[in-house]
Amino acid sequence: MAKPEKGQKAPEFKGLNEKEEQIQLSDFEGKKLILFFYPKDDTPGCTAAACSLRDDFDRLKNHGFEMLGVSPDSPKKHQKFIDKHKFPFSLLADEDKEVLNAYGVWGRKKFMGREYDGVIRTTFIIDENGVVEQVIDKVKTKTHAQQILELMGID
Repeated sequence: MAKPEKGQKAPEFKGLNEKEEQIQLSDFEGKKLILFFYPKDDTPGCTAAACSLRDDFDRLKNHGFEMLGVSPDSPKKHQKFIDKHKFPFSLLADEDKEVLNAYGVWGRKKFMGREYDGVIRTTFIIDENGVVEQVIDKVKTKTHAQQILELMGID
């Protein structure tokens, strides 16, 4: 499926978080959502990006943002990742890749000359009405929160 673009309605989704509670896009109605997709819990790039978001979580929250990470890892693996790094946000387990496909972030990747299918690291900023406000295709893992703040015009 094609990646939603700025100005389009964000695809509805539902799935289980780290506590095996069902979460869906409509839970965030009336709130701004940072929906970030990443390949795998506890890998260097994914950890750097998630820790950047953790470190600026209060600042983003003060500007009205909620946050949700999505990867194909299991709820149990997500809980370990959260506990290890003390993340203040939830992670959605998308083991069947339905959400990844709905957002067009599952596809061909290249790494060290090898091609394979995987998660294409992408962040969507979704407004209070469920419309995609921004799409970040080139995530700067170590400074991802700052990247979002700058993109949204927040000092």
